[in-house]
Amino acid sequence: MSKFNSRSAAAVPAGPVRATTRTPVATTHEGGAAYLREQRGDLLLFALTNMVGEASFYESADERDRRFRDLVHDVAVEDPEWMHGFVGWLRDAAGMRSAALVAAAEAVYARLTLGLHGGNRALIDAALQRADEPGEMLAYWVATHGRNLPKPVKRGVADAAARLYTERSLLKYDTAAKGYRFADVLELVHASPAADKPWQGPLFKHAIDRRHGRDETVPDALRTVAANRALRAEADRDPAVLLDAERLRAAGMTWEDVLSLAGPRLPKAELWASIAPSMGVMALIRNLRNFDEAGLPDEVAETIAARIADPEVIAKSRLFPYRFLSAYRAAPSLRWGHALDRALTAATANVPALPGRTLVLVDTSGSMSSRVSARSAVSHADIGALFGVALAHRGAQVDLVGFADGHFAHPVTRGGSALRDIEAFCKRNGEVGHGTETVAALKAAYRGHDRVVLVSDMQAFRYAGQQAGNLSVSDAVPASVQFFGVNTSGYAPAVIASGTKNRFEIGGFSDKLFTLMELLARGRDAGWPWEG
Repeated sequence: MSKFNSRSAAAVPAGPVRATTRTPVATTHEGGAAYLREQRGDLLLFALTNMVGEASFYESADERDRRFRDLVHDVAVEDPEWMHGFVGWLRDAAGMRSAALVAAAEAVYARLTLGLHGGNRALIDAALQRADEPGEMLAYWVATHGRNLPKPVKRGVADAAARLYTERSLLKYDTAAKGYRFADVLELVHASPAADKPWQGPLFKHAIDRRHGRDETVPDALRTVAANRALRAEADRDPAVLLDAERLRAAGMTWEDVLSLAGPRLPKAELWASIAPSMGVMALIRNLRNFDEAGLPDEVAETIAARIADPEVIAKSRLFPYRFLSAYRAAPSLRWGHALDRALTAATANVPALPGRTLVLVDTSGSMSSRVSARSAVSHADIGALFGVALAHRGAQVDLVGFADGHFAHPVTRGGSALRDIEAFCKRNGEVGHGTETVAALKAAYRGHDRVVLVSDMQAFRYAGQQAGNLSVSDAVPASVQFFGVNTSGYAPAVIASGTKNRFEIGGFSDKLFTLMELLARGRDAGWPWEG
């Protein structure tokens, strides 16, 4: 009788993040059994949580930045093709601006240091997707590596400038607050206007002229810039022109500019009503409190809410799901709640509806209380609650459990509000202590589920149970059961033996990697996300 070659034989699905060891050879920051990852997977998980220059619970900002640079240097030299795909995907699909920029800069620096020249220009260009980012790249390079700009850096930045610089981006991003303005970029890298943009030559010249105070006239080709200048001059005499929404849009006026020009001369509610049609989703949800405090009329609020709730608008915005949780908490009134709830649902559309029974275990330990970044009020515990609730709302049979020193089961309202469920879960943080007894929680909560999803920073305590040695998190679940680790912090020790049968690790703040979870859950291989 054949032991292996039977009709039920099937390939084991493989994910992109692999452990380099099949048994624990390291420990977490809290002493739990851990594995080492292959460098590219390590870099992927780290980049998806790396805000750059930000400390985490277990690492200082300098330690995190140094570890990130070291990983980038090694991978860029060993696998430049992978690095190019990674940088472009990290900036575009994953939405990590600073991490992508630093990855590109450090990859090129490492390669040039070793005399490796192919593909460096394209690496720089791939990381720059917004018009303020060419200046960001130059500022980072000069501050980190000095004023000598290698040709690949200059040419990559020049490519991005020709691709990204427009009249509206000039008006929005070319401000005196920037150390490197559009003109500085253009003069340093000698960017040439794009051949298919006849207006870009006049735009480049005007950017340089206004940087040096000689922009008395606006070139005829720059209609938006001219309209902006005319509207500003008119607003000095008659601020009421700022209530014309169509003129604001035609003049490329930002909401910050309009509020500054109007000052106290116009009612704030009327101003917001005229600005709102030109504002992007991120600007809208950041200003919900301002709308309420200004007394914005309900009919205007309804049009804003409709845009926030539009799945197509949310998909194009590429905002992290936690932005809608943050906006929900900041909004004083209830009139935005339903729209934000629908926006969150749209922003987590990639979270799969998994068949069978799923245990979702969310870390509520002390380390998870640290904030995502210094500018954000959202914590890693909030991220865990968000993804845990999102999975529970998608799944037919989901048991949602929080854990620290102990654990608690948390009910999810069928057909209810995801935001309310998240808030209810978050209120239980600290209920069962502040430690990270991950293994104990898994052993207590697992009851024959078809799969387990762990959302955590993965810094488990050493297991003090009856088993000999230090039982790993990965081994706390039967080997026949699919086990997904959703990593919120990107620390180097790995508690999931990813790459072994039924063990997978994903991470970050975006829902994009849940596409990988669905593929793996259905028994299909999932390669690097940018490979299709």
